[in-house]
Amino acid sequence: MATISHDNHGLRLALRYLVLILVALIFVLPLLFMVVSSFKPDAQLLDDTSSMRAFLPVGDLSLTNYAAAFDRAPIRLFVMNSVLVTGITVALSLLICSLAAFSFTFLDWTGKGLLLSIILATLIVPFETIAIPLLMICSKLPWLGLDGFEWGWLNSYRVQIIPWIADGLTVFLFVQFFKDLPRDLIEAARAEGASWGQVYTRVVMPLSGPVIATAAILKFLVMYNQYLWPLIVVQEESYRPVMVGLQYFFQLNTAWGEIMAYLTLITVPVLAFYLVLQRSFIASIASTGVKG
Repeated sequence: MATISHDNHGLRLALRYLVLILVALIFVLPLLFMVVSSFKPDAQLLDDTSSMRAFLPVGDLSLTNYAAAFDRAPIRLFVMNSVLVTGITVALSLLICSLAAFSFTFLDWTGKGLLLSIILATLIVPFETIAIPLLMICSKLPWLGLDGFEWGWLNSYRVQIIPWIADGLTVFLFVQFFKDLPRDLIEAARAEGASWGQVYTRVVMPLSGPVIATAAILKFLVMYNQYLWPLIVVQEESYRPVMVGLQYFFQLNTAWGEIMAYLTLITVPVLAFYLVLQRSFIASIASTGVKG
């Protein structure tokens, strides 16, 4: 019986690893195909797609596709635009949403439960449904009696940043994390005469590394992959982000190797940002970051 039990355990372990490997391959293979293909000429790339050679760095490999991609489109400008807009938005979002969550969690004021519910309710509203109303607000600026084009609200960085600096998901993550912080620390700081501002800066935020990393990565992914909003508010190339730039790159180009090179290049900032914060992100997921 002991032998049968041992065999069953080994079989279950093997099946578990098999499932995990299959899941990992589903995520990794498209990325591997993209990177490997970016170094191949089109003729070889199309031939290799009929076999496992599509995932192997074999044959005539070179940096020709990268050089051609840089010549065909201002990729550096598109990447810099996205990194700039994303970086500023992430920083402002972390500040504003953490302050809001701090107020919801630690301060007593009338109506905070209702207001938090309204903010969280926005999570179920698809952005596509509010894109046009938001465009009308930004283009007409009715509360100021101004025209968005004349006053530079459209075709600018700020129209890509300001509508996104506050969101329900980031507030939710901070609120959930702050609820689990030891109340004794907050009460001790207050008893020592610390103001609420000092409690926020010197007690709460130094303990919030995991949720900051989680919120930063999620916000970075949303902002860096923005397509619809920049597409309708930015017409000038000088403010165009990478995803909108990708559309124009497709229109200009039918060379698959160059497209793979472009896709590989715009993936680098996302991977770099994740690698910097991955330890805190995984720690947050494993502990308190997404608890309901």
